[in-house]
Amino acid sequence: MGLGGISIWQLLIILAIIVMVFGTSRLRNLGGDLGSAIKGFRNSMSKDESDSGGSNAASREESDSDKPAT
Repeated sequence: MGLGGISIWQLLIILAIIVMVFGTSRLRNLGGDLGSAIKGFRNSMSKDESDSGGSNAASREESDSDKPAT
């Protein structure tokens, strides 16, 4: 058994059909585009974390001061 009741043979047949329909060059380009998009997303997330490291606590203090005291 494979993923969710799909056997390895069924996955290989699906992969072969996808390769025949799209071709290897288009799949290679798609994989490269997906990889660069993920890399860009990770870079932007790491920049956001490094930029907002100290300002995150300050913004929480400001939002707490806006609430009325009970």
